[in-house]
Amino acid sequence: MKRLVLAWAVTAVAATGAAVAVLGLLGTGLTGSSSHVLSPAEVRAALTTATPRTVAAPTGTPAQASQGKLIRSAGGTVIASCDGDQVTLRSWSPAQGYSVDGVEAGPAREAKVEFEPDEGEEVELKIICSGGQPVTLRH
Repeated sequence: MKRLVLAWAVTAVAATGAAVAVLGLLGTGLTGSSSHVLSPAEVRAALTTATPRTVAAPTGTPAQASQGKLIRSAGGTVIASCDGDQVTLRSWSPAQGYSVDGVEAGPAREAKVEFEPDEGEEVELKIICSGGQPVTLRH
């Protein structure tokens, strides 16, 4: 009986070792992907070199009315567009350490998004259309 238990334990250890070796050769290990995690400095560097993109015009609407403009702030980013004097927030995304506290997306003469930090003062963006382009009002 002792030999049977010992044989079973040796077989289990050998099978586990073989499985770990195969996973190691595949490059995923036991915990999944072995991808590189970016440091905060690498994330900041990547964000500073990012190229702003505009929202494409939907079919059937003038390009001027649907073009999106990227607006950056310490609290986050917003993509806004104008149709005449009416502004619409297309999307908004808080920066790391911030959350969205309130949004008035429009269409309206003024749109607003509030980014609330984990600590510190809130960042409020008020956006209007001037010359057919979204602009941020300074307070």
